[in-house]
Amino acid sequence: MIDHVGLSATDFEKSKAFYTEALGTLGIKLLADWTFGDSRIAGFGIDRATFWLHSGKKVRGEAHLAFRARSHAEVNAFYSVALSMGGTDNGAPGPRPHYHANYYGAFVLDPDGHNIEACCHEPE
Repeated sequence: MIDHVGLSATDFEKSKAFYTEALGTLGIKLLADWTFGDSRIAGFGIDRATFWLHSGKKVRGEAHLAFRARSHAEVNAFYSVALSMGGTDNGAPGPRPHYHANYYGAFVLDPDGHNIEACCHEPE
């Protein structure tokens, strides 16, 4: 249903490094990186860029993005790497049975405070 989504980053290089490493644990790669006028833009995805990051001012409010993991181990790796890259804990890896019986997720705040999640819908 959603073709792509984008976020603004106040420190583009820091955020690009954060997402490159954290999403890399989920098999998501940096596929595009360019300058357009005064803006920096990076696109991440598997086959094509579906998550876009652009330089800009801090936006009001908090975005929540969830990236699908193929296993609990990928969720755990995402969380660990995201924290090592400057993310802030917003929910350690674990089951979330209030979502559904097999839901396993982890939450971190990115460098701009957006709530970023990795989740797996498969039993361990």
